Amino acid sequence: MGRAVTAGRWHPCYKPAMPAAPESTKAPDNAPEWSVAELAGALKRTLEDRFGLVRVRGEVFGYRGPHSSGHMYFCLKDRDARLDAVVWRSAASRLRFKPQEGLEVVATGRITTFPGKSTYQIVVEQLEPAGAGALMALLEERRKTLAAEGLFAAERKRPIPYLPRVIGVVTSPTGVVIRDILHRLADRFERDVVLWPVRVQGETSGAEVAAAIAGLNALPKGGPIARPDVIIVARGGGSLEDLWGFNDEAVVRATVASAVPIISAIGHETDWTLLDHAADVRAPTPTGAAEMAVPVRSELVMQVAGLASRLEQGARRGVETRRRDLRGAARALPSPDMLLAARRQRLDLASARLPPALLANARDHEARLRRLADRLGRHSPRVALATARARLDALAAKPGPALSRLLAERGRRLEDLAGRLAVGRLTALRAETIRLERARERLAALAARSARALAGGVERREARLSALSALLGSLGYRSVLERGYVVVRSAEGHALPRADGIASGQALELEFADGRRRVTAEGGGPGQRVKRTGASDRALAQPSLFEQ
Repeated sequence: MGRAVTAGRWHPCYKPAMPAAPESTKAPDNAPEWSVAELAGALKRTLEDRFGLVRVRGEVFGYRGPHSSGHMYFCLKDRDARLDAVVWRSAASRLRFKPQEGLEVVATGRITTFPGKSTYQIVVEQLEPAGAGALMALLEERRKTLAAEGLFAAERKRPIPYLPRVIGVVTSPTGVVIRDILHRLADRFERDVVLWPVRVQGETSGAEVAAAIAGLNALPKGGPIARPDVIIVARGGGSLEDLWGFNDEAVVRATVASAVPIISAIGHETDWTLLDHAADVRAPTPTGAAEMAVPVRSELVMQVAGLASRLEQGARRGVETRRRDLRGAARALPSPDMLLAARRQRLDLASARLPPALLANARDHEARLRRLADRLGRHSPRVALATARARLDALAAKPGPALSRLLAERGRRLEDLAGRLAVGRLTALRAETIRLERARERLAALAARSARALAGGVERREARLSALSALLGSLGYRSVLERGYVVVRSAEGHALPRADGIASGQALELEFADGRRRVTAEGGGPGQRVKRTGASDRALAQPSLFEQ
């Protein structure tokens, strides 16, 4: 409801009509006078009441990302007009699509005005692309952005394990996709499957798929639920809107961050999503993903058997070949006597030359020992020892007098330090005594001031408490009861201010100044009688008591 302005006050009684345009340049004397704020408020209410919730189609213009406050500001424009738009922070977190510069969208919200700039705007509550063309433009823009970061690079993709022990599947637990995958795995090579159920369509599907990929990666290798060796993210076919959850940026980043190789199997062979670009391998269908994950067991058994047979035949041919080579090498080897003949001759020559060489070596060592004995006689150790002993005897007589002089000097220095220490101690004791006396005097003065302040504070609080107690006694409802009034309550204890709300036969409770009584209402309408249930006398409930 609008508000009228009278004598500078707001009255929520009626909605004023907008002032008509004056017929002449001079305003009539009886025209209402508006302030700028009042006129802006009236325009704001009129616009909001007239339009309410609307859907507007236009191109996003001037969007520079969320404000520091979390709100979003941009414009919606077409060829002929432009409309300011704002998305509050509470609604921005619920948007399925974020605004992007140049994207054609359909915005649902409420038309309002911003008095601070004299403009009108739409407060957006929902935002969605305007048709499949806009979705394709948004998808292409997102693909280019993620590709520029290197998330779709071929060199970062990993090979799929040839025979995984555990296969993780991220899909709906009730759809036909999981049954096709399990059936195909059972036909080819049955493996353990860990199913992480998610919604494969809707606003939350992207976040659930990203959380499922991260959850499968977080499983411990040796836990009760083992971490899978390969993950299949699968969904059946559908439109671009149905598959939009697999184009979510969170799904792409979770796929790139996965330590486990991922096979994407989204839709049919002609359907492409951003998950297909980020996954390590793309399968045309969910059944094709199961075929890529495991080989055919029968073919693998036949292949292993064939390889084992080839290995056995090859080993047998190798043994025969080496046996023939060994016989040929044995015929070409010389006899042991021929191998040792040259070495025997060298040994005989060496044994003949050894005795003369030993005799010459002994003579050389004997001559060297005689030369060393002559040098040692010229530098006898006894002579050197006698010289050192004489030098030690001469030095032994010198330390005694020097030590006595050092001790006497140290004694004098200690006596001097003891005298100075005694004088300093007395001075320090006098100074500390004076400081303690002054501190004691200050402490006594502070104690007296604290006692006086505490007594004054207690007196002031007692006076204030007395005044508040008197005010409570005068304003409390019990003082009203002392003047003859009664409080009427229902049996549940709710106060009944009106007699119209009391039915005949209803149990009531009356509170007097000196206690409470339970009664039963009789008759109907104002001035009805009430019957006491706890005593023999009767009381009449005055109309004013029900209207208190």
